[in-house]
Amino acid sequence: MRDFEDAVDFALAVFREEGAWQVESLTHDHLGDLETLAGALGRFPGDAGVLGLVAFDEDYFVVVRVTGPFTRVLLSDLTAADEWELASSVLESLGLPLPDDDDQVPAGDLEIFDDLGISTLDLAALLDDVDLYPDELLSEVARQLGFGPLFDDAVGLTPA
Repeated sequence: MRDFEDAVDFALAVFREEGAWQVESLTHDHLGDLETLAGALGRFPGDAGVLGLVAFDEDYFVVVRVTGPFTRVLLSDLTAADEWELASSVLESLGLPLPDDDDQVPAGDLEIFDDLGISTLDLAALLDDVDLYPDELLSEVARQLGFGPLFDDAVGLTPA
């Protein structure tokens, strides 16, 4: 497994508090595995739960949504589990084996944003766009959900 310390592009907790979106950075201590990340997210307030948005090495991302005792997860590329501990723990929690081929397909809950305004079909179309880097794809998700400028500022996509 690869060391993630230098490979984390961003790790954010996103939630609505009193109807307003908030974006907070997560420390690398929370990124070792899915259970630790979900536990860290559960400490944030949130009108509709908390989203964890984590991207690694301009390669893949993980979205975790914690709502009360429930955790939902989406991994953008299941082949990342071959090299990255967090991705591997996501596959393990989903009960999926490590991939035996190089097909870069998502794994997990494609309905993770349905109730927030992004349909499964729209999310699948974004995930199918091989030209988008994780930050660009999640920036589009953030824009559609209503916190695009906050996300872009947090990950450095806003022009200086």
